[in-house]
Amino acid sequence: MFWEKYPYTTIKTKVFEALSKNTNYRSETVLGIPGTFLDTDIFYEDAPFLRDAPFLSTLIANPNHIGVHTLGDEHEEFFAGTQEIEKDLIKICAEEIFGAEPHEYDGYVASGGTEANIQALWIYRNYFRKQYNAGNEDIVVIYSKDTHYSIPKGLDVLNLQGIEIAVDDVSREIKMKDLEEKIEDALTAGYKYFIVNVNMSTTMFGSVDDIEKITNLLNLLHLNYKLHVDAAYGGFIYPFTCQNNFFSFKNKNVSSFSIDGHKMLQAPYGTGIFLIRKGYMHYTLTDEAAYVKGKDYTLVGSRSGANAVCVWMILRIHGSMGWSVKMHQLLDKTSFICEKLKEWGVDFYRHPNLNIIAIRSKYMSVELAEKYNLVPDQHNTKAQWYKIVVMPHVKQGLIDNFLNEFKTDLNRMK
Repeated sequence: MFWEKYPYTTIKTKVFEALSKNTNYRSETVLGIPGTFLDTDIFYEDAPFLRDAPFLSTLIANPNHIGVHTLGDEHEEFFAGTQEIEKDLIKICAEEIFGAEPHEYDGYVASGGTEANIQALWIYRNYFRKQYNAGNEDIVVIYSKDTHYSIPKGLDVLNLQGIEIAVDDVSREIKMKDLEEKIEDALTAGYKYFIVNVNMSTTMFGSVDDIEKITNLLNLLHLNYKLHVDAAYGGFIYPFTCQNNFFSFKNKNVSSFSIDGHKMLQAPYGTGIFLIRKGYMHYTLTDEAAYVKGKDYTLVGSRSGANAVCVWMILRIHGSMGWSVKMHQLLDKTSFICEKLKEWGVDFYRHPNLNIIAIRSKYMSVELAEKYNLVPDQHNTKAQWYKIVVMPHVKQGLIDNFLNEFKTDLNRMK
């Protein structure tokens, strides 16, 4: 896992070079594109600081990255410069972080993990339809109780059926007996094709599904399945903090990943990444997009090129070694909190390779949770858990203040 760290001057030079290769609305004869730069009545293109602000300059230039640029040379040439930056970003994520062989993957910068998860379901639904003449009634999606709500949302959008698998209340692991029984029930009910979602960090708990146990069972039962990894939260931290990582394209059972740039990477909201093995994107080709050179394969269509440039800049300013150090620093702060909770006899869940702590609600007052903006597992009924996420803005002073008040609150409740 290695990608080169660039100094800021190199990053700035490469971004402005890419922008110079894009079509310029101001200086070129552009009559046919249904787009333009940001409105100059409010966004000033000649502000002096923009000369040192490649991301803001890209925002104002407003490139559209519609399409999937890893598929070949057929793409909208108006924004070819910044699309090359997106291709380098996809290469870093697919090859360096998730172990894909060169040119054996496709991917694009999506609007977030929700879109990327639905994109995976869409592709595999169409794959089973076209390869096996399956109907929707033949296909079922398997996911755990702790899975992100984007999977049920995708089932609704795509008219697919789902099976939710129970998890252990303490370990947050999928109950393998429940998985086996529900697969047997699904086979009895006539389902032939399975789309399986596994989590590389759930949103609420930071729990990681045991991909080895799950795929061993799927293979033992000789199921016809495609496996998608929801790494929306964990994708930019777990591979850097876990040595024995089976969430990789080196694992033949894995077909695709979703990652969010707007979580650990601190990119703007609305920035996700979808990665999939080569040979699957064509199952969501929209032939009707005839006016788009290269056509469109994505759920969202037009996409902000600026978001892709931003994520690329973040990864390049750190390099792989710098990013690994940053993620381990977050783990150290998380472990510090956990040690105090253990010392005080507090029940909590924390995966050792992640920076999320879920504390049982009985140990904390609602007032303290609200003061520190902790997230409950549910809002409509009484919360069972409150979540802490140790992000880069969480400094030691904030941690100390919270722990002091938590201990006082805990003693009062006892």
